[in-house]
Amino acid sequence: MTTSVAEAGQRLLQDDQPFDVAVLDGIVAAAYEPRHPERATANEILMKLREKPGCWQAADQIIEKSSLPQGRYFGLMALDDAINTRWKILPEGQRTGIKNFIVNKIISLSKDEESSMRERTMIHQMNKVLVSILKQEWPHNWPSFIGDICGASKNSEILCENNMHILRLLSEEVFDFSKDSMTTAKIRTLKESLNTEFAEIFKLCIFVLGASSRPQLISATLRTLKAFLSWIPLGYLFETDLIRTLIERFFAAAQFRNAALECLTEIASLADLEPKYDPKIIQLYVGVLQALGQVVPPNASLASAFEATGREADQTFVRRLALFFSGFFKAHLRLVETREQGPLLLDGLNYLVRISAVPDNEVFQICLDFWHAFAQDLYATETGRSAPRPGGYGNDDTFEPPVTSEGPGGVASRFGGRAPEGWPPADPRKQLFQHGGLLSQARLVMISRMAKPEEVLVVEDENGEIVRETFKDTEAIVQHKTMRETLVYLTHLNYDDTESIMLDKLALQVDGTEWSWANLNTLCWAVGSISGAMSEDEEKRFLVTVIKDLLGLCEVKRGKGNKACIASNIMYVVGQYPRFLRAHWKFLKTVVNKLFEFMHELHPGVQDMACDTFLKIAQKCKRKFVTQQPAEPRPFVQDLVAQLPQIISDLEPHQVHAFYEATATLLSDRGGHPSVGQQRPELLRRLMTLPNDAWARVTADAARDPSTLTRPETVRDVTKIVRTHARVCASCGPLYVTQLGGIYMDLLNVYRAYSRSISEAIAAHGDLATRHQDVRSMRAAKREILRLLSTFVEKCGEPEAPPRLVAESFVPPLLEPVLEDYAQAVPAARDSDALLLLATTIDKLRELVSEQVPRVLEAVFEPTLRMITTNFEDFPEHRLAFFKLLKATNTHCFAALFAIPPEHHKLVVDSVVWAFKHTERTVAETGLEILHELLLNVSQVPDAAKQPFYRAFVLPLIQDVLAVMTDRLHKSGFKMHATLLRHLFHLVEAGHVTVPLFDGGNYPTNQAFMREHVANLLKSSFPNLTHQQVVDFVVGCFDLRMDLPSFKTHLRDFLVQLKEFSAENNQDLYSEEQQQQQQMAAAAAEAQRLAVPGLVNPNDRPMDDDEDL
Repeated sequence: MTTSVAEAGQRLLQDDQPFDVAVLDGIVAAAYEPRHPERATANEILMKLREKPGCWQAADQIIEKSSLPQGRYFGLMALDDAINTRWKILPEGQRTGIKNFIVNKIISLSKDEESSMRERTMIHQMNKVLVSILKQEWPHNWPSFIGDICGASKNSEILCENNMHILRLLSEEVFDFSKDSMTTAKIRTLKESLNTEFAEIFKLCIFVLGASSRPQLISATLRTLKAFLSWIPLGYLFETDLIRTLIERFFAAAQFRNAALECLTEIASLADLEPKYDPKIIQLYVGVLQALGQVVPPNASLASAFEATGREADQTFVRRLALFFSGFFKAHLRLVETREQGPLLLDGLNYLVRISAVPDNEVFQICLDFWHAFAQDLYATETGRSAPRPGGYGNDDTFEPPVTSEGPGGVASRFGGRAPEGWPPADPRKQLFQHGGLLSQARLVMISRMAKPEEVLVVEDENGEIVRETFKDTEAIVQHKTMRETLVYLTHLNYDDTESIMLDKLALQVDGTEWSWANLNTLCWAVGSISGAMSEDEEKRFLVTVIKDLLGLCEVKRGKGNKACIASNIMYVVGQYPRFLRAHWKFLKTVVNKLFEFMHELHPGVQDMACDTFLKIAQKCKRKFVTQQPAEPRPFVQDLVAQLPQIISDLEPHQVHAFYEATATLLSDRGGHPSVGQQRPELLRRLMTLPNDAWARVTADAARDPSTLTRPETVRDVTKIVRTHARVCASCGPLYVTQLGGIYMDLLNVYRAYSRSISEAIAAHGDLATRHQDVRSMRAAKREILRLLSTFVEKCGEPEAPPRLVAESFVPPLLEPVLEDYAQAVPAARDSDALLLLATTIDKLRELVSEQVPRVLEAVFEPTLRMITTNFEDFPEHRLAFFKLLKATNTHCFAALFAIPPEHHKLVVDSVVWAFKHTERTVAETGLEILHELLLNVSQVPDAAKQPFYRAFVLPLIQDVLAVMTDRLHKSGFKMHATLLRHLFHLVEAGHVTVPLFDGGNYPTNQAFMREHVANLLKSSFPNLTHQQVVDFVVGCFDLRMDLPSFKTHLRDFLVQLKEFSAENNQDLYSEEQQQQQQMAAAAAEAQRLAVPGLVNPNDRPMDDDEDL
């Protein structure tokens, strides 16, 4: 069988053999049979066949004669590939033949009901191929297409239904997906053509909706109409009977209700309309509301109905109803905030509140997005303070409610324009604030459905057990953030109502009426989410009540699960109120002592959460612990250090590390009690007593018998000790130098000992030894030592550890063991953390270690390159670390690169080129950044040094950068590709390269040679380009007047021409502009978020210098 499949494939791949469709069917059958022994071979043959340039010429035979659906689909895809990549170079006769074949085949397959149902999948794929042809041919070479398809549609309802699908695909391709696959000019032409000829399409749609009784055709027409509604001229929507037809005929019919509602939602969501269409928009809203009242009674429970029916059509209707109301209110809320429409506005918002209670996360997320934007808008209008604006809601006109005692007016509303004349005193917005009104219901929904915050580690699993969370639910985390912000805005609007709802629900937990883990969790997550949204007095009264009730629950409830659930919620709530804790020392002390109690609770997750909460409190309240508080004999940190052994006695190692990190965070505070400031080194020494005693035992045993260092239990102890030191170093900063000084030489000796033991094991057992458990443990200990030293270098600074002291006293002893071990170890035993330590050292200490850089490069450069240049997969950590080292050297110690032997210069450039060709995005981007920095640095050196560099590397670099820029795997690097090419081209064009770049030939200048060289490169790589296209591109590349944005536009248009209308997603070509816009918007939004009390999580807010006083 192997021979027959392979031989059959060879016959198909040979150009001198007639194409045999039966043979293809055999290969396709093998490829799609999961258990076929030659499936892989068959798939490989099909891939080669599809890549064969002339394969598409057999497509008509395959589609007509293949007995397998997969075989016909293969032929169709081969034809689609040719249309997308070769259409412009095909002769006119072949283009016409392909077009006629596809059109006739679609008509043939759509001739009757039975055929269209049987061939539905094939017809859909052929529709896509036809749209590919249209994007090439229409309107210039096929101007009659719209008229042809509309005329043919009136001859057969079945054909008309498929033509609707084609028109919908065309609209989606032109208006939704065009940016990445067509040039700007082509997109504009297609849009103009569709706009011009839409009258024909609209007449067809209206004709079908009025005359047809075929349900499938009506549904297809409504879906097609929906695809056009977002861009067609508004007259078709508001100056015809379309809206009335959709509401009265199709919304009223259950069969078409969902499709009609989708169309109405599209219209209702159109923003920034001319004022003359306002009455029509209001009529649309009123009409849908009245029709909805016939389907869903105003007081019906949508949540119960959603769960009870279980019908997909009903659930889809509820989702689309949520989209309709949220879309309408975002775009046109101001239009119905009038005396006449006020009741209808409230009816719509009431529907939305009830939809928000539907137990479906997709539906709730739609509603949540609206409530979030709505609450922001109300906050802005009520308080006169601007709220963060992500954009896209309503228009920019201002809404000015009257100034009332409740709040100032005159603030811009994102939901619409100015209030109409005669704005009623009892306006709808005012009613929203009344207790029990809509906003109160919205608050209740947010509190009852609050999503789980990231900080909570104790959860209820699917079996109803309280367990430790095993993985992060990122969707819930994002949803919690949105719900949190929404509830903060709603709380600002009426704090008393929020407090009342929460305390009422808490009372029901305490008396057992609504007691459950889920109810307590959502309530406490909501309580924690409004931190900062109230005044300090209100916060104090509220929080004291909540914590007392929770502590009371903890006392009266029995069972490990109950206590773990309550403990988790207590810890989350107190961790969210650092402002309250800073202002109330006795409460803070009580909370911290309670956390220490929870550290002895063995239920899964409780100890982890206790340590995490203590760390958060330490970061936000550290000044309180190092300051002597009233009625206290000494600062709390002194007692904490003294009691540390008892506190951590039941903690696991990773929890101990978190506790040490939190305590070291307290010592990082330089203020507080004078005695603490003076005693910081002594307190740090006492804090580190346990790990230092353990370290002393390890080194004493090693002094007596060096072999004890390699015992498994000793290696584990060393790893834990060093990891503790690393966490402390990261938290207390330069102060850690007082600890490192005492163990530094011993650390290096342990590092040497483990390096030696690993080398001996490898010498005895070969590379396989690196997989042995004892060797892996020693390598883990070495990595921890490297990470500790890297953290120390990164954190060094005045006054305890000035960079010069570190460079002169700590770096020289470090280099010998680290570099010697790295250079001599086998590749599998080299630690990427050694490269990261060296990169951090150069990045932090800069010119202070410049004399050491040649020694570093000599030791690590060639060994690392031999490891990482074999392929793109092995040693991924080493790749990233090596290029970080190279980047740091190039940025801060560039002279050192020219201090290495000249033969190594090519190694440097080759390694950078290899990096930006890498398929790993991070490596590729680092390589591009290094090359850019390198070229800028080279341009600053004397001519005697830079001209040989230009002679050796300018041409290869241009070729390599062009290669990756035109490679679909590297689109994300387009910004740097453009920057580098512009720099290199303009370097030559401006005459900065004086050494000849050519060896022979009659070229008067480097500029003339370079133009011809680049043109030849492109012609040989892309034979489908015309001579004029290449000339235009090359001339633009060397235009010195082009700034970088213009140059990037020039490159983008060229890249799209290379694979015009390809199926590739070219979104990454625009990533820089998108990233800049996103960064600017994010910065502006963050500044506005910080201005709203409570909107930013208190643990994420930057602290003022005096905030912890």
